[in-house]
Amino acid sequence: MISIDKLNEDFCIPEVLTFEKYENNLIFLKVSNQYADATICLYGAHIVSFRPKESEDLLWMSPASYFEVGKPIRGGIPVCFPWFGPHKSDPEKPQHGFGRLMYWEISETAALPDGGTLIRLKLCSSDDTKSYWPHDFEAELTIVVGIKLEVNLKVTNQSDTPFDYSCALHTYYHLSAIEQIAIDGLMGTTYHKHLEAGYYIQESSKLEIHQAETRHYHDTEATCIIEDPGFGRKIHVGKSGSKVTTVWNPWKEACSVISDLPDDAYTSFVCIEAVNSFEDTILLNPGETHKTSAIIGLEE
Repeated sequence: MISIDKLNEDFCIPEVLTFEKYENNLIFLKVSNQYADATICLYGAHIVSFRPKESEDLLWMSPASYFEVGKPIRGGIPVCFPWFGPHKSDPEKPQHGFGRLMYWEISETAALPDGGTLIRLKLCSSDDTKSYWPHDFEAELTIVVGIKLEVNLKVTNQSDTPFDYSCALHTYYHLSAIEQIAIDGLMGTTYHKHLEAGYYIQESSKLEIHQAETRHYHDTEATCIIEDPGFGRKIHVGKSGSKVTTVWNPWKEACSVISDLPDDAYTSFVCIEAVNSFEDTILLNPGETHKTSAIIGLEE
């Protein structure tokens, strides 16, 4: 059992970072610095909230989310690892891998010279992980809460043989209204739609969403901008180490059958995800490392 007192003794930053236990005894890390407030759940290394000062939260959380061990958290930034979507050969294994279904260990917290706050978590191979995936690895999630939210997933192959993996930083963005927003940055990019054959090229300068969408954009490292006139803001969604960008909104019909989404949830979020999958699946030789990053902030 993880001790809150021990975590606060080892990793607390007075008046900036502390640990709390709530929601079915899950442990949360709370950050409040000069730039933003943030909440991170150690279960799944799951970023629940990032709210710049004097702003609405940039992240959306489902009010019907399960906060209990054995079930993924719905909203925020789930860490999909070591596969994206369903397992290729075993449909009984968890959707989007096991990374979001396990406690991650805190390895470092620090107050940065510029006033930001650093948090480092890791998940290492164990008997539990090998029941799903046979490889030795270390996954490290480094989070910087500052003017922007920086999230870096670094995976190291600690096996004696190569392995491949896929992953995503599956970010849910908080919107005033889905039908009022536009997403800039994907014009001219090739994409395919989930469960549909064929490829398309986005011809419009901006993507508007008026129906269910699961688009996987290929060979792109572009920054996307969510223009949200209802909240009077633009969210910059940058990334690196990822050449696939997924845009997802389930729309009304799917929301009505997803148990941890309210029926009207589709109106208030869109996912824009930094993905390594499809032709961008990562192959690591022994000792090699890959880093996938997302950088999120408001237009200044």
